[in-house]
Amino acid sequence: MINRKKFFQYKYSFLLSQLIKRDFKTKYRRSVLGIFWSLLNPLLIMVVQYLVFSTLFRFDIPNYSVYLLSGIVMFNYMADATVQSMTCIIQNASLINKVYIPKYIYPFSRVLSSGVNFLFSLVALYLVIIFSGMHITLAHIAIVYAIVCLFVFIMGISLILSSLMVFFRDTQFLYSIGLTIWTYLTPIFYPESILPSYMMTVMKFNPMYHFIRFFRFIILYQGIPVLKAWVFCGLIALISLAIGVFVFKRSQNKFILSL
Repeated sequence: MINRKKFFQYKYSFLLSQLIKRDFKTKYRRSVLGIFWSLLNPLLIMVVQYLVFSTLFRFDIPNYSVYLLSGIVMFNYMADATVQSMTCIIQNASLINKVYIPKYIYPFSRVLSSGVNFLFSLVALYLVIIFSGMHITLAHIAIVYAIVCLFVFIMGISLILSSLMVFFRDTQFLYSIGLTIWTYLTPIFYPESILPSYMMTVMKFNPMYHFIRFFRFIILYQGIPVLKAWVFCGLIALISLAIGVFVFKRSQNKFILSL
């Protein structure tokens, strides 16, 4: 029984690694710079937005480049992973119809492959932190918690979106619009202090606001967030995953009928 269990664990872990490699290679196929785009992309976005918002809007934020890039890195991981996961069941329809594989592996592999890009983006962020003259303290270890919570949250959203996409193909268009709205409702390039009180109430229902705020507090203020912030991030992540698992399990047996 134990050997059989180990066999299945090895079998699916090998498949998972192959799916991640395939997704990663597909993304950078015929690209000259390849994985270096994972470093360059957030940096280039930061430079453009830094020039626009620091010059035109003149936001008075200390270490604005780090403030901006930390928000970009976190939000881009969520956006990229969920968009990639949304079509994973449809794109693997031929494999699903032929071989039995736990279907959660497909969105899981997409979130992990996007996570590889996220790690390269973190390297870019820390380069900017170092060049900005900021210190890297032991408090930065707490960033691991923020990343884990973000991963769990993204996994939940990905399970929901990949399920909906099978039955409602318009999901990708609606989510694209929703993602744009979500971007502007999250204080990525502007300070939350400019928002009126009623908007701050709305902001508290924005999951990415809590993750980015937790992340920035460690980097910009070199401290440990309060217990309330830890609890909020953990609860948001677990609720997202619980809903995602529920929706996916209820839907997965009907996938084959709509593929």
